[in-house]
Amino acid sequence: MKLAKVVEILEKIAPPELADEFDEGRIGLILDLDNDIKRVAVSLDATIYVLEKAAEMKADLLVTHHTLIFHPINKISKPLAKCLKLALENEISLYSMHTNYDRAEGGINDVLASKLGLRNIKTVEIGRIGDIEPCSLAELASCVSDVLKTPVMYAGEKEEIKRVMVVGGSGFSTEFLELARANGVDAFISSELKHNILRAYGDLCLIDATHYATENPGMEALCSRLAEVPGLEVKFIEQPSGLKVIDKS
Repeated sequence: MKLAKVVEILEKIAPPELADEFDEGRIGLILDLDNDIKRVAVSLDATIYVLEKAAEMKADLLVTHHTLIFHPINKISKPLAKCLKLALENEISLYSMHTNYDRAEGGINDVLASKLGLRNIKTVEIGRIGDIEPCSLAELASCVSDVLKTPVMYAGEKEEIKRVMVVGGSGFSTEFLELARANGVDAFISSELKHNILRAYGDLCLIDATHYATENPGMEALCSRLAEVPGLEVKFIEQPSGLKVIDKS
C-alpha cells in the first residue's frame, strides 16, 4: 500500500485540524520516505528501543503519539542521530499523531475513559468526564493502578467519588482542572502532578497515573483499528517504563 494511502487512513482516524496550535509542523508525516507500506509498527514514542524493534520486524512505517523531534534544533545529539540512522537505514517512515489523537473519537482519552469504566461519558475540550460506581479515593486509586498496570500517586479527601474526569498525558493544568470543577467532578486522573496544583485544587481528588500509562492504551487500541485495513501487518511495541517501586511489605 502506498504511504499516502496509509496517511489518508490515519488522518481519518485523527484529523490534523483537531490538534492544538503548538502541534503545527510536529504531527503527520515526520519522516517521509515515500515507501510502500506492508508492515506498520505502533508505539508511544520513537525511542532507540522502539526503532530497533521496528527494524527487527522490518516495519515500513512507525506511528507514534509523540514526535521524534519536538523543539527546533541547531545540533543533533547522539541519541537523535542514532534514531534517525535507524529509521533511514531501515527505510522506516515516521508518522506522529498527538493532540489530534487525544481529541479524536476513539483516541487517547476515549480509550482511557473506557478502560477505567467511565459511564455516561461527556467530552470536554480535550478530556472526558463520566460516572463510576461510588467508591473511596483509595479504592479508585487502587483500581486505576491495577487497570493501567502502573504505580500511582494520589491526594485529596472525599467520602465518596462518583464523577471522574480523565486527561491522558500531562493534564494537570489550571485549564482542565477548572473544567473539572465546573462539571462537578470528584476525582481527576492524569499525569505530571505538581506542587502548585496540589495546593490550588485541594477540593478535588487528584490521581497521577503517569504519562506513559494514561496514553499507552490509546496507541495499543490504534493497532487494532489499523489491523483491520487489508494488506497491512500491524504490531504494537511496548516500551519498558523504567519505573521501579520499593516494596516494603
